[in-house]
Amino acid sequence: MKKEYIKSGRVNQKLETRNKILASAQYYINKGLEFTLEDIAKKSGISRATIYRYYSKVEILANEAGLDLNTKSPERIIENLKEKNMEDIILGVQHYYNQLAIDHEGAFRKYLCTVLTSNPAEMKRGARRKKTLQLAFDNTSINTTEKEKLVNLLTLLMGIEPLIVTKDVSGLNNNQSIEIMKWGVQLILKGYFESNTK
Repeated sequence: MKKEYIKSGRVNQKLETRNKILASAQYYINKGLEFTLEDIAKKSGISRATIYRYYSKVEILANEAGLDLNTKSPERIIENLKEKNMEDIILGVQHYYNQLAIDHEGAFRKYLCTVLTSNPAEMKRGARRKKTLQLAFDNTSINTTEKEKLVNLLTLLMGIEPLIVTKDVSGLNNNQSIEIMKWGVQLILKGYFESNTK
């Protein structure tokens, strides 16, 4: 999705449009059918020009829609963790996204390859990890600036990108990768909360 487009105007309406586009693509994926951006425009009732504002290539849309089929919504992830303390909620979010990355590693790598070879000025990701972490911090007394910093920092330790680094660069296996990322989150949270209780 193009960064400039999603930042302008009504964000919720644009996210609804994005979800409608993904749902239309998933219709074709579930039936095992190939599709074009024109097919998505017809199926969703959204103009081709609008579709292009969100996805300039059918490959990006197809890859994201395929991954989206296997991913819980941020709200559902948090709902399943709501009875836990803050550290366990964050670790639960991390575990969910790390396990998702491991379970669908090939699809995520393919998606990243497609995204990285397209126009770098576009916003191409759904940003689910960030939204999930924002929900996790919603009802805390942490100030807005620090929440945003924590969310951005913690996002770096979950999902496909750190999994690729730990495996391809550091030579770790899946279990070692999960453990090192978990340790990193624990250190960040411990450091943050200890420094704020002094």
